Amino acid sequence: MKFGIDQLLADPDLRRPLERKRVALVAHPASVTERLTHSLDALIAAGINVTSAFGPQHGLKGDKQDNMVETADETDPQYGIPVFSLYGEVRRPTGQMMSSADVFLFDLQDLGCRIYTFVTTLLYMLEEAARHGKTVWVLDRPNPAGRPVEGTLLVPGQESFVGAAPMPMRHGLTLGEMGHWFVKHFGLDVDYRVIEMDGWQPEGAGFGWPQDRIWINPSPNAANVNMARAYAGTVMLEGTNLSEGRGTTRPLEVLFGAPDVDAKAVMAEMERMAPDWLNGCAIRECWFEPTFHKHAGELCNGLMIHAEGPFYDHAAFRPWRLQALAFKAIRRLYPDYAIWRDFPYEYELERLAIDVINGGPTLREWVEDAEAAPGDLDGMARADEARWREEIEDILLYR
Repeated sequence: MKFGIDQLLADPDLRRPLERKRVALVAHPASVTERLTHSLDALIAAGINVTSAFGPQHGLKGDKQDNMVETADETDPQYGIPVFSLYGEVRRPTGQMMSSADVFLFDLQDLGCRIYTFVTTLLYMLEEAARHGKTVWVLDRPNPAGRPVEGTLLVPGQESFVGAAPMPMRHGLTLGEMGHWFVKHFGLDVDYRVIEMDGWQPEGAGFGWPQDRIWINPSPNAANVNMARAYAGTVMLEGTNLSEGRGTTRPLEVLFGAPDVDAKAVMAEMERMAPDWLNGCAIRECWFEPTFHKHAGELCNGLMIHAEGPFYDHAAFRPWRLQALAFKAIRRLYPDYAIWRDFPYEYELERLAIDVINGGPTLREWVEDAEAAPGDLDGMARADEARWREEIEDILLYR
Protein backbone atom coordinates (compact mmCIF):
# COMPACT_ATOMS: atom_id res chain seq x y z
CA MET A 1 0.00 0.00 0.00
CA LYS A 2 1.01 3.64 -0.34
CA PHE A 3 0.60 6.53 2.06
CA GLY A 4 -0.42 9.98 0.87
CA ILE A 5 3.16 11.22 0.54
CA ASP A 6 4.05 8.21 -1.64
CA GLN A 7 1.00 8.79 -3.83
CA LEU A 8 1.92 12.45 -4.31
CA LEU A 9 5.53 11.67 -5.21
CA ALA A 10 4.57 8.89 -7.63
CA ASP A 11 1.91 10.79 -9.60
CA PRO A 12 2.89 13.93 -11.58
CA ASP A 13 -0.80 14.74 -12.05
CA LEU A 14 -1.27 15.00 -8.29
CA ARG A 15 1.72 17.33 -8.03
CA ARG A 16 0.74 19.56 -10.96
CA PRO A 17 -1.45 21.97 -8.89
CA LEU A 18 1.65 22.70 -6.80
CA GLU A 19 3.59 24.10 -9.77
CA ARG A 20 4.44 27.80 -9.36
CA LYS A 21 3.11 27.63 -5.79
CA ARG A 22 4.94 28.27 -2.53
CA VAL A 23 4.52 25.13 -0.43
CA ALA A 24 4.80 24.59 3.34
CA LEU A 25 5.15 21.22 5.05
CA VAL A 26 3.82 20.31 8.51
CA ALA A 27 5.87 17.31 9.59
CA HIS A 28 7.62 15.38 12.33
CA PRO A 29 10.06 12.39 12.47
CA ALA A 30 7.44 9.87 11.28
CA SER A 31 6.80 11.96 8.14
CA VAL A 32 8.71 9.63 5.86
CA THR A 33 8.20 7.92 2.51
CA GLU A 34 8.01 4.17 1.98
CA ARG A 35 11.82 4.28 1.49
CA LEU A 36 12.17 6.14 4.83
CA THR A 37 13.21 9.42 3.22
CA HIS A 38 11.88 12.34 5.23
CA SER A 39 9.02 14.08 3.45
CA LEU A 40 10.84 17.44 3.48
CA ASP A 41 13.82 15.97 1.63
CA ALA A 42 11.61 13.97 -0.75
CA LEU A 43 9.40 16.91 -1.72
CA ILE A 44 12.34 19.21 -2.39
CA ALA A 45 14.09 16.47 -4.39
CA ALA A 46 10.90 16.13 -6.47
CA GLY A 47 11.10 19.80 -7.42
CA ILE A 48 8.41 21.11 -5.07
CA ASN A 49 9.03 24.73 -4.10
CA VAL A 50 9.03 24.24 -0.31
CA THR A 51 9.36 27.69 1.27
CA SER A 52 8.71 26.85 4.93
CA ALA A 53 8.19 23.98 7.35
CA PHE A 54 6.19 23.60 10.54
CA GLY A 55 6.72 21.35 13.56
CA PRO A 56 3.86 20.32 15.90
CA GLN A 57 4.18 19.33 19.57
CA HIS A 58 7.56 17.65 20.23
CA GLY A 59 9.02 19.53 17.24
CA LEU A 60 9.91 18.81 13.64
CA LYS A 61 12.76 16.67 14.98
CA GLY A 62 10.63 15.04 17.68
CA ASP A 63 13.22 15.80 20.33
CA LYS A 64 11.03 17.30 23.07
CA GLN A 65 10.15 14.63 25.60
CA ASP A 66 7.23 15.82 27.73
CA ASN A 67 4.05 17.88 27.58
CA MET A 68 4.43 21.68 27.80
CA VAL A 69 8.06 21.49 26.65
CA GLU A 70 8.15 24.04 23.87
CA THR A 71 10.11 24.23 20.62
CA ALA A 72 11.56 27.45 19.22
CA ASP A 73 11.39 28.65 15.63
CA GLU A 74 14.57 28.05 13.66
CA THR A 75 16.06 28.05 10.18
CA ASP A 76 16.68 24.72 8.47
CA PRO A 77 20.47 24.46 8.14
CA GLN A 78 20.34 22.53 4.86
CA TYR A 79 17.64 24.34 2.92
CA GLY A 80 17.70 27.75 4.58
CA ILE A 81 13.92 27.88 4.98
CA PRO A 82 12.13 28.94 8.19
CA VAL A 83 10.91 26.16 10.45
CA PHE A 84 7.99 27.46 12.51
CA SER A 85 6.97 25.91 15.81
CA LEU A 86 3.29 25.24 16.46
CA TYR A 87 4.14 24.32 20.03
CA GLY A 88 6.18 27.26 21.24
CA GLU A 89 5.18 30.88 21.59
CA VAL A 90 2.01 29.97 19.67
CA ARG A 91 -0.04 26.87 18.94
CA ARG A 92 -2.14 28.52 16.27
CA PRO A 93 -0.19 29.66 13.16
CA THR A 94 0.17 33.42 12.95
CA GLY A 95 -0.50 35.59 9.93
CA GLN A 96 3.24 35.88 9.36
CA MET A 97 3.56 32.09 9.32
CA MET A 98 0.64 31.72 6.94
CA SER A 99 2.19 34.29 4.58
CA SER A 100 5.17 31.97 4.03
CA ALA A 101 3.30 29.70 1.57
CA ASP A 102 0.26 29.26 -0.64
CA VAL A 103 -0.36 25.55 -0.06
CA PHE A 104 0.15 23.79 3.27
CA LEU A 105 0.88 20.05 3.15
CA PHE A 106 -0.08 18.36 6.42
CA ASP A 107 1.87 15.09 6.76
CA LEU A 108 1.62 13.92 10.37
CA GLN A 109 1.26 10.38 11.65
CA ASP A 110 -1.60 10.35 14.15
CA LEU A 111 -2.65 7.81 16.82
CA GLY A 112 -6.41 8.01 16.35
CA CYS A 113 -7.04 9.64 19.72
CA ARG A 114 -8.73 13.00 20.40
CA ILE A 115 -6.12 14.06 22.93
CA TYR A 116 -3.16 13.58 20.57
CA THR A 117 -2.51 17.22 19.78
CA PHE A 118 -1.89 16.81 16.04
CA VAL A 119 -5.68 16.68 15.65
CA THR A 120 -6.07 20.15 17.14
CA THR A 121 -3.09 21.43 15.14
CA LEU A 122 -4.92 20.37 11.98
CA LEU A 123 -8.04 22.27 13.04
CA TYR A 124 -6.04 25.42 13.79
CA MET A 125 -4.30 25.17 10.41
CA LEU A 126 -7.64 24.79 8.60
CA GLU A 127 -9.15 27.73 10.46
CA GLU A 128 -6.20 29.99 9.69
CA ALA A 129 -6.12 28.84 6.06
CA ALA A 130 -9.78 29.80 5.76
CA ARG A 131 -9.02 33.20 7.30
CA HIS A 132 -6.05 33.90 5.02
CA GLY A 133 -7.28 32.30 1.80
CA LYS A 134 -4.76 29.46 1.80
CA THR A 135 -4.97 25.84 0.66
CA VAL A 136 -4.49 22.80 2.91
CA TRP A 137 -3.75 19.28 1.71
CA VAL A 138 -3.55 16.34 4.10
CA LEU A 139 -1.14 13.67 2.88
CA ASP A 140 -3.07 10.89 4.54
CA ARG A 141 -1.63 8.20 6.79
CA PRO A 142 -3.20 5.24 8.62
CA ASN A 143 -5.01 5.38 11.91
CA PRO A 144 -3.03 2.67 13.74
CA ALA A 145 -5.90 2.12 16.18
CA GLY A 146 -8.24 1.37 13.27
CA ARG A 147 -11.95 2.12 13.01
CA PRO A 148 -13.24 1.29 16.53
CA VAL A 149 -14.88 4.23 18.32
CA GLU A 150 -14.82 4.56 22.10
CA GLY A 151 -15.48 7.05 24.85
CA THR A 152 -17.87 9.82 25.76
CA LEU A 153 -18.07 12.92 23.57
CA LEU A 154 -16.27 16.07 24.66
CA VAL A 155 -18.77 18.35 26.39
CA PRO A 156 -19.29 21.74 24.64
CA GLY A 157 -17.41 24.37 26.61
CA GLN A 158 -14.70 21.89 27.60
CA GLU A 159 -12.56 22.47 24.48
CA SER A 160 -8.77 22.67 24.87
CA PHE A 161 -5.59 21.95 22.95
CA VAL A 162 -6.22 18.25 23.72
CA GLY A 163 -9.91 18.47 22.88
CA ALA A 164 -10.70 20.33 19.67
CA ALA A 165 -14.38 19.48 19.30
CA PRO A 166 -17.18 17.12 20.46
CA MET A 167 -15.61 13.82 19.46
CA PRO A 168 -14.94 10.67 21.51
CA MET A 169 -11.52 9.75 22.85
CA ARG A 170 -10.98 7.06 20.17
CA HIS A 171 -12.39 8.63 17.01
CA GLY A 172 -11.69 5.99 14.33
CA LEU A 173 -10.66 8.45 11.59
CA THR A 174 -7.54 9.23 9.61
CA LEU A 175 -6.37 12.84 9.73
CA GLY A 176 -7.57 13.29 6.16
CA GLU A 177 -11.06 12.21 7.19
CA MET A 178 -10.85 14.32 10.34
CA GLY A 179 -10.14 17.37 8.18
CA HIS A 180 -13.36 16.72 6.25
CA TRP A 181 -15.26 16.47 9.53
CA PHE A 182 -13.76 19.74 10.79
CA VAL A 183 -14.76 21.51 7.56
CA LYS A 184 -18.31 20.16 7.90
CA HIS A 185 -18.70 20.64 11.65
CA PHE A 186 -17.33 24.18 11.82
CA GLY A 187 -18.60 25.27 8.39
CA LEU A 188 -15.12 26.27 7.23
CA ASP A 189 -14.78 27.99 3.86
CA VAL A 190 -11.36 26.58 3.01
CA ASP A 191 -9.71 25.01 -0.02
CA TYR A 192 -9.15 21.53 1.41
CA ARG A 193 -7.98 18.31 -0.24
CA VAL A 194 -6.88 14.87 0.89
CA ILE A 195 -4.19 12.94 -0.97
CA GLU A 196 -5.62 9.54 -0.14
CA MET A 197 -3.73 6.37 0.65
CA ASP A 198 -3.87 3.51 -1.80
CA GLY A 199 -4.74 0.10 -0.37
CA TRP A 200 -5.33 1.00 3.28
CA GLN A 201 -7.75 -1.48 4.84
CA PRO A 202 -8.67 -0.37 8.37
CA GLU A 203 -10.11 -3.78 9.21
CA GLY A 204 -7.55 -5.81 7.25
CA ALA A 205 -4.35 -7.44 8.42
CA GLY A 206 -2.75 -5.20 11.02
CA PHE A 207 -6.15 -3.77 12.06
CA GLY A 208 -5.16 -0.23 11.11
CA TRP A 209 -1.39 -0.38 10.85
CA PRO A 210 -0.20 -2.04 7.59
CA GLN A 211 2.11 -4.96 8.20
CA ASP A 212 4.45 -3.96 5.37
CA ARG A 213 5.39 -0.62 6.96
CA ILE A 214 7.73 -0.14 9.90
CA TRP A 215 6.78 1.98 12.88
CA ILE A 216 8.55 5.29 13.52
CA ASN A 217 7.76 7.23 16.68
CA PRO A 218 5.50 10.20 15.83
CA SER A 219 6.32 11.48 19.32
CA PRO A 220 9.03 10.35 21.76
CA ASN A 221 6.75 8.14 23.86
CA ALA A 222 4.82 6.54 20.98
CA ALA A 223 7.19 3.63 20.61
CA ASN A 224 5.10 0.95 18.88
CA VAL A 225 1.67 -0.16 17.70
CA ASN A 226 0.84 -1.64 21.11
CA MET A 227 1.15 1.84 22.58
CA ALA A 228 -0.98 3.31 19.79
CA ARG A 229 -3.75 0.81 20.49
CA ALA A 230 -3.65 1.35 24.26
CA TYR A 231 -3.21 5.13 24.17
CA ALA A 232 -6.90 6.07 24.19
CA GLY A 233 -6.96 4.62 27.70
CA THR A 234 -3.46 5.02 29.09
CA VAL A 235 -3.22 8.71 28.18
CA MET A 236 -5.64 9.35 31.06
CA LEU A 237 -2.82 8.47 33.44
CA GLU A 238 -1.29 11.84 32.56
CA GLY A 239 -4.03 13.38 34.71
CA THR A 240 -3.21 11.24 37.74
CA ASN A 241 -0.49 10.66 40.32
CA LEU A 242 -0.08 7.15 38.92
CA SER A 243 2.84 6.53 36.56
CA GLU A 244 2.11 6.01 32.87
CA GLY A 245 5.58 4.55 32.46
CA ARG A 246 7.39 7.72 31.42
CA GLY A 247 11.01 7.30 32.34
CA THR A 248 10.94 3.66 31.18
CA THR A 249 11.34 2.01 27.77
CA ARG A 250 7.58 1.19 27.49
CA PRO A 251 5.66 4.38 28.33
CA LEU A 252 1.88 4.52 27.97
CA GLU A 253 1.59 0.74 27.71
CA VAL A 254 0.69 0.25 31.38
CA LEU A 255 -2.65 0.63 33.16
CA PHE A 256 -0.75 2.23 36.04
CA GLY A 257 2.38 2.00 38.13
CA ALA A 258 2.86 3.16 41.70
CA PRO A 259 5.03 2.30 44.71
CA ASP A 260 2.00 2.15 47.03
CA VAL A 261 -0.61 0.23 45.00
CA ASP A 262 -0.94 -3.59 44.91
CA ALA A 263 -1.31 -4.41 41.21
CA LYS A 264 -2.56 -7.97 41.80
CA ALA A 265 -5.28 -6.70 44.10
CA VAL A 266 -6.33 -4.09 41.53
CA MET A 267 -6.47 -6.74 38.82
CA ALA A 268 -8.64 -8.99 40.97
CA GLU A 269 -11.03 -6.11 41.70
CA MET A 270 -11.26 -5.25 38.00
CA GLU A 271 -12.11 -8.87 37.18
CA ARG A 272 -14.76 -8.87 39.88
CA MET A 273 -16.42 -5.64 38.71
CA ALA A 274 -16.45 -5.97 34.91
CA PRO A 275 -14.53 -8.96 33.54
CA ASP A 276 -15.66 -8.32 29.95
CA TRP A 277 -13.95 -4.91 30.01
CA LEU A 278 -10.61 -6.77 30.17
CA ASN A 279 -11.21 -8.58 26.88
CA GLY A 280 -9.12 -8.20 23.74
CA CYS A 281 -5.66 -8.13 25.33
CA ALA A 282 -3.42 -9.76 27.90
CA ILE A 283 -2.70 -7.95 31.16
CA ARG A 284 0.46 -8.83 33.07
CA GLU A 285 1.77 -7.71 36.45
CA CYS A 286 5.02 -5.80 36.11
CA TRP A 287 7.58 -3.83 38.10
CA PHE A 288 9.54 -0.80 36.97
CA GLU A 289 11.60 2.09 38.30
CA PRO A 290 11.16 5.32 36.31
CA THR A 291 14.40 7.16 35.63
CA PHE A 292 12.49 10.46 35.45
CA HIS A 293 8.95 11.85 35.77
CA LYS A 294 6.45 10.54 38.35
CA HIS A 295 7.91 8.24 41.05
CA ALA A 296 11.43 8.61 39.62
CA GLY A 297 13.83 6.26 41.36
CA GLU A 298 11.03 4.37 43.14
CA LEU A 299 10.07 0.76 42.48
CA CYS A 300 6.55 0.74 41.05
CA ASN A 301 4.12 -2.16 40.84
CA GLY A 302 1.81 -2.03 37.85
CA LEU A 303 -0.14 -3.77 35.11
CA MET A 304 1.19 -4.04 31.55
CA ILE A 305 -1.17 -4.13 28.55
CA HIS A 306 -0.40 -6.46 25.62
CA ALA A 307 -2.77 -5.57 22.78
CA GLU A 308 -0.58 -7.43 20.33
CA GLY A 309 0.17 -10.79 18.82
CA PRO A 310 -2.14 -13.70 19.68
CA PHE A 311 -3.53 -11.79 22.68
CA TYR A 312 -5.12 -9.04 20.58
CA ASP A 313 -8.78 -9.06 19.60
CA HIS A 314 -9.44 -5.88 17.62
CA ALA A 315 -13.21 -5.92 18.09
CA ALA A 316 -13.10 -6.72 21.80
CA PHE A 317 -10.30 -4.40 22.98
CA ARG A 318 -11.68 -1.25 24.63
CA PRO A 319 -8.81 0.70 26.20
CA TRP A 320 -10.86 3.66 27.46
CA ARG A 321 -13.14 1.38 29.48
CA LEU A 322 -10.16 -0.71 30.61
CA GLN A 323 -8.38 2.33 32.01
CA ALA A 324 -11.55 3.67 33.62
CA LEU A 325 -12.02 0.30 35.32
CA ALA A 326 -8.48 0.42 36.72
CA PHE A 327 -9.22 3.81 38.27
CA LYS A 328 -12.48 2.51 39.73
CA ALA A 329 -10.75 -0.53 41.23
CA ILE A 330 -8.03 1.61 42.81
CA ARG A 331 -10.64 3.92 44.30
CA ARG A 332 -12.55 0.99 45.80
CA LEU A 333 -9.41 -0.57 47.26
CA TYR A 334 -7.86 2.74 48.37
CA PRO A 335 -10.69 5.15 49.25
CA ASP A 336 -8.32 7.96 50.27
CA TYR A 337 -5.73 7.55 47.53
CA ALA A 338 -4.87 10.84 45.76
CA ILE A 339 -5.53 9.58 42.24
CA TRP A 340 -6.06 12.89 40.48
CA ARG A 341 -3.09 15.12 39.72
CA ASP A 342 -3.65 18.84 40.32
CA PHE A 343 -1.25 20.73 38.02
CA PRO A 344 -1.36 22.83 34.82
CA TYR A 345 -2.05 20.53 31.88
CA GLU A 346 -1.64 21.66 28.26
CA TYR A 347 -2.02 25.31 29.28
CA GLU A 348 -5.27 24.69 31.18
CA LEU A 349 -4.69 26.22 34.62
CA GLU A 350 -8.04 25.82 36.41
CA ARG A 351 -9.68 22.53 35.43
CA LEU A 352 -8.35 19.23 36.77
CA ALA A 353 -6.11 17.55 34.22
CA ILE A 354 -8.26 14.40 34.16
CA ASP A 355 -11.29 16.51 33.19
CA VAL A 356 -9.34 18.31 30.46
CA ILE A 357 -8.21 14.96 29.09
CA ASN A 358 -11.72 13.48 29.09
CA GLY A 359 -13.44 16.58 27.82
CA GLY A 360 -15.52 16.96 30.97
CA PRO A 361 -15.90 15.57 34.50
CA THR A 362 -18.07 12.53 33.68
CA LEU A 363 -15.42 9.84 34.03
CA ARG A 364 -13.91 11.26 37.22
CA GLU A 365 -17.34 11.62 38.80
CA TRP A 366 -18.14 8.00 37.89
CA VAL A 367 -14.92 6.81 39.54
CA GLU A 368 -15.64 8.80 42.70
CA ASP A 369 -19.28 7.75 43.01
CA ALA A 370 -19.31 4.66 45.23
CA GLU A 371 -22.79 3.75 43.97
CA ALA A 372 -21.94 4.03 40.24
CA ALA A 373 -21.52 0.70 38.45
CA PRO A 374 -19.69 -0.18 35.21
CA GLY A 375 -23.02 -0.32 33.41
CA ASP A 376 -23.65 3.35 34.18
CA LEU A 377 -20.50 4.51 32.40
CA ASP A 378 -21.04 1.98 29.63
CA GLY A 379 -24.53 3.32 28.95
CA MET A 380 -23.33 6.91 28.63
CA ALA A 381 -20.45 5.90 26.37
CA ARG A 382 -22.56 3.67 24.12
CA ALA A 383 -24.99 6.49 23.39
CA ASP A 384 -22.17 8.89 22.50
CA GLU A 385 -20.34 6.29 20.42
CA ALA A 386 -23.46 5.58 18.37
CA ARG A 387 -24.00 9.28 17.81
CA TRP A 388 -20.40 9.72 16.61
CA ARG A 389 -20.55 6.76 14.22
CA GLU A 390 -23.64 8.28 12.62
CA GLU A 391 -21.95 11.69 12.49
CA ILE A 392 -18.90 10.45 10.56
CA GLU A 393 -20.54 7.95 8.23
CA ASP A 394 -20.59 10.28 5.23
CA ILE A 395 -16.94 11.42 5.48
CA LEU A 396 -15.22 8.01 5.58
CA LEU A 397 -12.74 7.65 2.70
CA TYR A 398 -11.71 4.02 3.28
CA ARG A 399 -14.24 1.21 3.60
